[in-house]
Parts: sequence; C-alpha cells; structure tokens
Amino acid sequence: MPKIADQLTDRKVAALREPGRYAVGGVPGLHLRITPSRAKSWILRVKVGNLRRDIGLGSYPFVTLARARDEAFEMRKRIRDGVDPLAQKREIRQAIQAQQAGDKTFQECATAYIEAKAPEWKNPKHRQQWENTLKQYAYPVMGKLAVADIDLSHILAVLEPIWTTKTETASRLRGRLENVLDWAIVRKYRVRENPARWKGHLDTILPAKGKVQKVEHHTAMPIDAMKSFWRNLTAREGMSARALQFVILTAARSGEVRGARWDEIDLNAKVWTVPGDRMKAGREHRVPLSAEAIKLLKALPRLGDSPFVFPAPRAGQLSDMSLTAVMRRMGQEAVPHGFRSTFRDWVGERTNYPRELAEQALAHTLTNKVEAAYRRGDALEKRLKMMDAWAQFLTTPATSGDIIELRRVG
Repeated sequence: MPKIADQLTDRKVAALREPGRYAVGGVPGLHLRITPSRAKSWILRVKVGNLRRDIGLGSYPFVTLARARDEAFEMRKRIRDGVDPLAQKREIRQAIQAQQAGDKTFQECATAYIEAKAPEWKNPKHRQQWENTLKQYAYPVMGKLAVADIDLSHILAVLEPIWTTKTETASRLRGRLENVLDWAIVRKYRVRENPARWKGHLDTILPAKGKVQKVEHHTAMPIDAMKSFWRNLTAREGMSARALQFVILTAARSGEVRGARWDEIDLNAKVWTVPGDRMKAGREHRVPLSAEAIKLLKALPRLGDSPFVFPAPRAGQLSDMSLTAVMRRMGQEAVPHGFRSTFRDWVGERTNYPRELAEQALAHTLTNKVEAAYRRGDALEKRLKMMDAWAQFLTTPATSGDIIELRRVG
C-alpha cells in the first residue's frame, strides 16, 4: 500500500513558498510542485504498466486543491481500469487539432502564409501583389472553403477564366495557390495532394504559358485621321468620352483606364502607376502623363466617394462597351484598343523615338534580348517627352495636307 501523506489544507498550500515537491495527501502520489519562480502546479506520480509517470493536473490556484484531489482520484481509477491517461490526453489533443485543421479555410491559410513569408520578400509591394491577386481571383471562389476540401475543380474555377486572357497573372496566381496549399499540407491542415501543382498535373490540362496565343488584331485609325477625330472627340460630353481621350493620350489599354483610381495618379510627379494585378503582363507599369493628360485629369469632376478616375454614372467603373459606344456614335468602325496600334505607327513613321521606347510605353511583353535589356529601366523621362510629343501631334490643328476624310459606318 502506498503511503498516504498528511493532508495539506488550502491555507498550507497558499502559504508554501520554498521550491520543491510536497505530498498533498488524500490521494496517493499527488504532489504540489513549486518552481524557483514560486509557480505552483499539481503533479500526480503513478505507475502505468511498468512505467512510472508524472501527470500534470494544472496550475494552482487555477486548479484548486479540492479539484486536484478529485482529478487525481479519477485518474487513478482509470489506470486501475486499464486506461493510459497520457495516451488518452494525446488522442484527445490530436482529435482537437484535426477538427481545427478541418475548419481552417483557404483564406486563413493564405493570410498565415503571407504573414510567415513576408519578412523574406525584399520588395514591400510583393506582399500587396499577393494579397491583390488572391482577393480578386481566388477568394471569391474558394476563400471560405476548408483548405482540406479544395480539389482540382476549385483550382480550375479560379484559373481557367483568365488563363488565356491574362496568362502572366494566371501563371503567377497558380504558383501562389500551390505555395499556400503546400504550406497547409506541411502544417497538417490537409492530407490530400496539391491540386495546384503544375508538373505532371495541371500541365496536362492547361496550355503552357509560353504557347498561349496572345496576338490580337484590332481595327486601328489611320495616323492622319487622328487630328480630326481628336477634335470631334474633345467636343463630345460625358465621362466615356473623357476616358477615351485618356486612352489615346496614354496609349493604355481600355481596361487599365476604366479601372484607373485616383490613388494611382500623382499629378505633381506626372505619373500614373498601374498595379501589376491590373496589367496584362502582371507587372506594375508607370505611365508618364503629358501636359494634355494632366489638363484633362484636373478638369474631371470628383463624383462622391468613388475611387475611380472615370466612374460610371451609377457608381462603379465604366463598362467595356462604353468607350466603343462613343466611337460608334461618332460613326467610327475602329475600336479603342486600335489606338495603341495607331500610336505605335506614329512613333515608327513620324518620329525618331526608338521602337523599344514605344513598346515600353505600350507595356508589351518583350522577347528580344535587346528590348528586354531596354526594359531594365522604365525610361520614364524619355517616355514623358514622347507622350508630350504625341499629345502635341493630336492637339495641333491639321494642315490641308494632313486632313483625310473619316469614313462613317453604315
């Protein structure tokens, strides 16, 4: 029979200060342990099979003397019944962890991954790019889903709509999905394979990034027709007409202009910074603003709390068709995107600016090594001079030799 110690009282437990282990009494093997820092906790020393074990029952005073005795008594009873209390506690803890893992959403995992990896990212904008692409494309589809349940169908629902139209963005996004899901696997939040893996998996379903056909041909306006068109466009009212003017002045894509926000524009620095998640190539693009572009922006009304430079009449941004509709009402069959081709033709045929500078202004993906080397700096000052010259060409009255008739549709 184990020796039963003299029973400690609540008053004695509270009064004890010396570090050490004190037999509590009342239940064999129950002790009060006091550390050098005077923290107190309950320990039950028992023999399970051939092993002697110390089982923690909690700290004092959170666990009272009476409760410690009750739990120690129940623990000894379970041991007599053949239960290993430590193994049982471990199983309960693992079950709780499994339940918590099953409840972990993709968005929670993505947020935790970004927090963990952000310190190693040298460019502070890298974090913002991660958050923006996930928020725009991934979270609406699977942000609230348990990360353990995400499968191929969810990955394709995110990637397929943009794989052939925004291939660079989609490819970066796929890599980010894969990283988050790998993190979740390592953290035991999911046990299934990674459905966002490319090699040997998605590469059998989606076309390779480098083989996606990106070339599109858009009806463009002849260079010599631009002056007359610009004059007529300037006379038209409405936000869509102003947005179309900005498209022409900046040689930007229609979608980039329609989504432009005031916080992207620095009027003093004469620059518009388009974030990578809104660019076709997935890279941030700085657009120099000519004096004419600055003049246009300063004349725009600020409508309520809208963040958009060119807001739609009923909030939000202008639709894709709104700019095309302006041209149709003016009797033109050219399309807004075609002005980029007109700008490039103007640079090549009417100026001495290098072709590479025009390609950079258009934010085109450069494959030639010389052009790619040119890309290493964004040549903002040189591009500003070029865009000022373009604006001057548009706004300078045409001479008789410059005028050509604009053919109307219909």
